[in-house]
Amino acid sequence: MDTPTLIDVANKGINGRLTERRLRRGTQSMSALRNELSVVEEQVQHFAEEVHDLEVRALVSETPLADAESRDAMRHMQAMTKHRDHLRAAIVDLESRQDDLLDRLGR
Repeated sequence: MDTPTLIDVANKGINGRLTERRLRRGTQSMSALRNELSVVEEQVQHFAEEVHDLEVRALVSETPLADAESRDAMRHMQAMTKHRDHLRAAIVDLESRQDDLLDRLGR
């Protein structure tokens, strides 16, 4: 039967506090990411509607300016979609790290 030494107990306490601090920081980061994701999803929806309207306008008017506006709006929507996907991936990664920290804290 191994009896924990004073150093073992001290290390466990330090590691536990560090883990708790990382969990708190992760929770704050998660909240910020989810808030940003909410805003970005609204923007993606707005750009998608704008792209649709501008595509219809470009088809009807058949002018180079309308076509350019449509392409520009499409690029904006694609950039926001890429950003949204990046935020989603960051949230999944952070959730995984949080789970690992919780497992470590539970030991």
